[in-house]
Amino acid sequence: MDLGIAGKWALVCGASKGLGRGCAEALAREGAHVVIVARGAEALEATAAALRGLAPQGTGVHAVAADITSPEGRAAVFAVRRDFDIVVTNAGGPPPGDFREWDRDAWIKAVDANMLTPIELIKASVDGMAARGFGRIVNITSSAVKAPIDILGLSNGARSGLTGFVAGLARSGIAGKGVTINNLLPGSFDTDRLQSNFKNVSAKTGQAAEAIADKRRQGIPAQRFGNPEEFGAICAFLCSAQAGYITGQNILADGGAYPGTY
Repeated sequence: MDLGIAGKWALVCGASKGLGRGCAEALAREGAHVVIVARGAEALEATAAALRGLAPQGTGVHAVAADITSPEGRAAVFAVRRDFDIVVTNAGGPPPGDFREWDRDAWIKAVDANMLTPIELIKASVDGMAARGFGRIVNITSSAVKAPIDILGLSNGARSGLTGFVAGLARSGIAGKGVTINNLLPGSFDTDRLQSNFKNVSAKTGQAAEAIADKRRQGIPAQRFGNPEEFGAICAFLCSAQAGYITGQNILADGGAYPGTY
């Protein structure tokens, strides 16, 4: 299927690896020009080179090594390109723990990265999208928005705040101007972060990391972890011309792990 986004300009955050890279790859394969941003310059440049190798000829790939959660990082991105047709927001989740141990600074940092940064990116791009009659914003959040995880209180709170904001904005005047905003909620995907979580649990409990991973895998109806490529394909569809009637939604990709009906 031709997704109808060849020649569009896309900004993908946290794109050097994992789910962000999966999204950038899927968009580049469709011929969308991509500006990818992440803090690690070496990994980001390697990703940019890979994208140039798989994208159709003439597709632009630009890498910006910056912290998108900072004003300076966002300024560096918009210095490369001011107007985007597609924006994929993504930032690493805050650390797990006991809420009793988190001070105000920990909460502010979580909210800044996982709620306010996406809002700043939306604010910087949505009116231009509306004026041009086409826009797609996809926020990579977490399945914890649907089914909170007790040790991820910082993430639960910050990402739920973003979800509430998007629910209102997506249904405002921009919906009639060709602009959609959706949240993409990953469950357990085989990324560095997931493996790091298993190692952290292993260090605290003494269980083998692989045993912990197996137990998690067995709790997923699909009996496997997701991969960044299939996540990216979902993201690319939400950014497509065909997805213009999908907005304000929380798309859960978790292999059936969420037990609820709704």
